[in-house]
Amino acid sequence: KLFMREVLKRHAIPAPSYDAFKNRDEAVAYLEHHHYPAVVKADGLAAGKGAFVCHTLEEARGAVDIIMKERRFGDSGNCVVIEEFLEGQEISILAFTDGTNILPLDASQDHKPVFDGDEGPNTGGMGAYSPVPAITHRLYQKITREILVPTVHAMNREESPYRGILYAGLMLTADGPKVLEYNVRFGDPETQPLLMRIQSDLVPVLMATADGALDQADLVWRNQSAVCVVMASGGYPGSYETGIEIAGIAEAESDKQVKVFHAGTANPGGRIVTGGGRVLGVTALGDTPEAARERAYGAVAKIEFEGAHYRSDIAHHAVEPMRSFPAVPEA
Repeated sequence: KLFMREVLKRHAIPAPSYDAFKNRDEAVAYLEHHHYPAVVKADGLAAGKGAFVCHTLEEARGAVDIIMKERRFGDSGNCVVIEEFLEGQEISILAFTDGTNILPLDASQDHKPVFDGDEGPNTGGMGAYSPVPAITHRLYQKITREILVPTVHAMNREESPYRGILYAGLMLTADGPKVLEYNVRFGDPETQPLLMRIQSDLVPVLMATADGALDQADLVWRNQSAVCVVMASGGYPGSYETGIEIAGIAEAESDKQVKVFHAGTANPGGRIVTGGGRVLGVTALGDTPEAARERAYGAVAKIEFEGAHYRSDIAHHAVEPMRSFPAVPEA
């Protein structure tokens, strides 16, 4: 995360202010004079659980201790990054790049906290939907022009050219979109609704990305919405049991507009059982966000395993009156 922040800062790509520390006491001393809320992150990979939004000094100190004293994320906690808290809607835009050309995908929106209403600890993602009503055509162009394309150019100027999938986690703030995070992989569960909506063959785009010919590739999108609901093990993102038998997947997929993506399952003796924290990504298409959401939850209702947990409000920004967010400049 520190590498990413430094690259964005050097190339004036919109992002929150930050500081970083490899010493626990120095990090805490810095936090004693910080404005709150603040965001404390483990520098390395943490399965989506290494970011803490802290509303008080006590919470921030606790987050630093989880990362640097308890070593919950191992060597990923050798450094903490402390960032400015940004207010707004968080969205994700993925893009293919061959190092020169870029092919952005439609936007999707993840739901990271474990409970309804965005309550509880962060997870790897409890569900997602696409498209995102907040992303207008003009805002999409702005994000491409001011964030995605400059990032690809920045990596070239840094003599670290990148070819593959670029995942931008963005916050839509009153000052415009800003980069919360970058990943160099497909996002889970953001990708599931995107894959359901892609009508054309994905393989030529993958080949063009590898061959440096992305300017000759394109994607055709279904004019439909897609919603993915994650079914998780009871207790996730904390401790949970595995090996619990799952029933009803075939029934859920009897609807051709539904796909059940396996995230944390195992197959001992031909039985499908839980094998991780986030177990299934139940994803459905619909002509409207409401229809896709209803179909997804209808499929979820057909699947059973002991302790199953899922949020009941996935895609609420798309189907319910939105709470007030700062207006996002589109020019």
